[in-house]
Amino acid sequence: MTFYDFIAFLGGIGLFLYGMTLMSTALKNAAGDRMRTVLEKTTDNRFGGILVGLFVTTLIQSSSATDMMLIGFVDAALMNLSQAVGVIMGANIGTTITAQITAFDLTALAPLLLFIGCILAVFVKKAMVQHGGRILLGFGMLFVGIGILKGAIGGLADSPAFVRALGLLSNPFLAILFGILFTALLQSSSSATVIFQAFAVQGLLVYDTCVFLIIGAAIGSVTPNLLASLTTGRNGKRTALLNLYFNLIRGALVTTVVLVFPGVLEWIKALSPGDVARQVANTHTIFAIFAVLALFPFAEQIVKLSRLSVPLKESEQQVLEERRLVFLANIGKDSIPAVAMRQALLEVNRMGKIARDNLERALEFFFNPGNSELFDQVEETEATVDYLNHTIEDKLVELRSLQLADRDVFRLSRMVLVVSHFERISDHAENIIEFAHRLKEARISLSPEATAELKLMGDTVLKTLDLSMQVFAEENFELLPAAQALEEEVDDMQERFTHSHIDRLMRSACDPLGGVIFTDMCTDLERCSDQAINIATALAR
Repeated sequence: MTFYDFIAFLGGIGLFLYGMTLMSTALKNAAGDRMRTVLEKTTDNRFGGILVGLFVTTLIQSSSATDMMLIGFVDAALMNLSQAVGVIMGANIGTTITAQITAFDLTALAPLLLFIGCILAVFVKKAMVQHGGRILLGFGMLFVGIGILKGAIGGLADSPAFVRALGLLSNPFLAILFGILFTALLQSSSSATVIFQAFAVQGLLVYDTCVFLIIGAAIGSVTPNLLASLTTGRNGKRTALLNLYFNLIRGALVTTVVLVFPGVLEWIKALSPGDVARQVANTHTIFAIFAVLALFPFAEQIVKLSRLSVPLKESEQQVLEERRLVFLANIGKDSIPAVAMRQALLEVNRMGKIARDNLERALEFFFNPGNSELFDQVEETEATVDYLNHTIEDKLVELRSLQLADRDVFRLSRMVLVVSHFERISDHAENIIEFAHRLKEARISLSPEATAELKLMGDTVLKTLDLSMQVFAEENFELLPAAQALEEEVDDMQERFTHSHIDRLMRSACDPLGGVIFTDMCTDLERCSDQAINIATALAR
């Protein structure tokens, strides 16, 4: 082995990895937000989740990218772990497509792909065409890198030390460990598998050794997700662990099958006799499909294992209970209209209580900003209200297909508006905790007078909201004048307190940043009061 062979070996790997990255990035950019939308719309149908994971990963050529999106979605409560496990299974199959592609020897076509890709990426201004050019460029670089890699491996084969080192991988467990570490270093199981494939083509690795390297590569592929989960919430960590447990169990299962039934490998080799590149690719794909088929019935148990590893806190359990339909869960197109309308009113009221309590919690945090747990609760509840907003609204629209009387059609349309009013109140709650956070970061406190005024205004807003919700829930419009009087009182407070605030600023009794936040707080509270009256008058004709 010469020094040039070693440099060529490293250069081949580098060009191959860059080609993979360029191709994957271009594919993701070409797909835009559509892939995220597809993942976000995944339903509770786990089989559908597998198909989505397979489709998305095949399209963007990166199971890590798919898993990263999953972690973000689950952490943001757009998906749950039961939905995510199906997508993870599908992604593990989709990532095997790369090895199937590289099993074709397209090195001779690589320069043409590079030329066409360069023309499209550099000289055409249309974004989608440029993405297509970068895909071709990445594809060409990938095969040029493999070609350089294969040429350099021939020189490495003359090095006794290198051959002895590879000989250690004849031990299955050492091969699995090496596969894990090598893939963790490359941050890509498909890249690691293609490199093992190249070594096998050049005769430096036997097929049986590649089998165990592939098993290790599947486990090592979770490294980027585990690292990414360190900066996420508890649900993001559970998602990363879900992926890890699936691949650990998959690795143990496949290893056991291979060691107990070695004839399986002979069967796989017989599918492509004499073509070790295709044999490695087929092994990668068959093992992934087998693992999904074998573990699919136990998906929920793997989900439970990830939840046990990061146990649910009491606040998380409450969020889970709130983030679902209660009164409308069993209401559908065949329901009795009168029953459906009653359940719809109860569901909207339930959402209202959650939004109302979130506002109260936000005010409590504003006046006691040291309680970080309150901050997290407000943010989690805001996510819950957002979820209920979309879910209840969709359900109310669905109820429109019932044979409703004109009065119920009117009430149903107004309930849709009320749902959005409650959602906006929760938005204001989130604004309020952000105001408190800004004051805390700037190490500024409001004057005692300003604090007292905001407390009074906050209490009055909560009273207005409580009375308005009672008017809406009971359709008791005799209480409406009292609610309107409270709302007018809040309007008056905003005007009086703003003038008082200007006086304090003129006397330099208030910090300018604190003054801005005081004004913003008054505005948000007044808008909450406006939303409350909109709720109270929603069903009035």
